[in-house]
Amino acid sequence: MEVDAFLADSVVAADGKLYIQGAGWNVLMAAQIPFRQPRIGVGIVVRVPYSATNEMHEFSIKVVDPDENMIALGVAPPGVELPDGKVRELKGKFNIGRPPMVVPGDEQVIPIAINLDGVEFTEPNQYSVVISIDGSDMRRLPMRVRVIDLPGIQQQRFG
Repeated sequence: MEVDAFLADSVVAADGKLYIQGAGWNVLMAAQIPFRQPRIGVGIVVRVPYSATNEMHEFSIKVVDPDENMIALGVAPPGVELPDGKVRELKGKFNIGRPPMVVPGDEQVIPIAINLDGVEFTEPNQYSVVISIDGSDMRRLPMRVRVIDLPGIQQQRFG
């Protein structure tokens, strides 16, 4: 399997396609730290070879810091028990069949859209969105969180 992916302001998957707003960035600018990013869209295109169709596959997405620590993506929904009540990895499954017109050697494409709302960053740093399929890391999307200087606003600084 092959995975292409990108960061965006927002993504939607519909009718076998991705619809994207504000794609192609890798830096988040914050007036102060900590801050919450309203939304991080992750557009994913999975290329499934003929030999991997008609099988259940699992994908996951997480955001890690330079030490590979997963950062919280949000609060766990009611009824889900997690050690600190925070979700640090999102998981899903997909299975694509073999329509009659698909022949050995063909691949099929699965678009996946994930929007991470309100992710909190506690320090300016380099982070990565990590996309895995069937337990193997397939794609890393690096992004940097930076503090911008705004006149008249005192900011917390990190080394």
